[in-house]
Amino acid sequence: MKRSLALSRVYQLLEPGPVVLLTTARDGRSNVMAMSWLTMLEFAPPLVGCVVSNRNASFATLKATQECVINIPTDDLATQVVGIGNTSGRDIDKFATFGLTRQKASKVTAPRIAECYANLECRVVDTRMVTAYNFFVLEVVKAWLDRSCAHPRTLHHQGWGTFGITGETITLPSAMP
Repeated sequence: MKRSLALSRVYQLLEPGPVVLLTTARDGRSNVMAMSWLTMLEFAPPLVGCVVSNRNASFATLKATQECVINIPTDDLATQVVGIGNTSGRDIDKFATFGLTRQKASKVTAPRIAECYANLECRVVDTRMVTAYNFFVLEVVKAWLDRSCAHPRTLHHQGWGTFGITGETITLPSAMP
C-alpha cells in the first residue's frame, strides 16, 4: 500500500538517476514514455530537470498541459520499460499493450502507474530551455512510495539496450537531515 511521502525525501528516489516512465494526459488520452535523462536540481522544493525529445508524442502534451507523473519502475518491469521505449503513443495505447494500470493522481491530470514502486506528480515550473534543449524543469508537488518495496532494484540505462540494476544498499553516517 502506497502512502504519502514527504517532499523533502524525493531526492532519495531519483539519485543517481533510474530509468523512469513519464506519464502525460490530454483530452482524455494518456501516454507513457521511458526516460533516463533526468536529474535532481533542488532539494526543497524538489525540482527535477528532464529532457523530453520533441520527436516524442509526450513532448507536445507536456508542453501544453505543463504537468506529468514520473513513475519509477523496478527490474520486474524491465521488459515493459524497453517495449515502452521502443514504441510510440501515437500508434498504440501503451498502458493496454504493456499491461500497466492507471491510477488517478491527486494533484495533476496525468495518471500514476500502479505497478511502479514510486510516483512523483509534477508541474512544469520553467520552460526557458525547452526550445533549445527540450529541457523541462519540474516541481514535484506530490510523491508516493510503496514502502513494502524496501530495497528497490531500479534500472539504469547504459545505452543500446543495456541496463544496470541497483545492487546492495548501505547506510553510512550523514549530516543530512
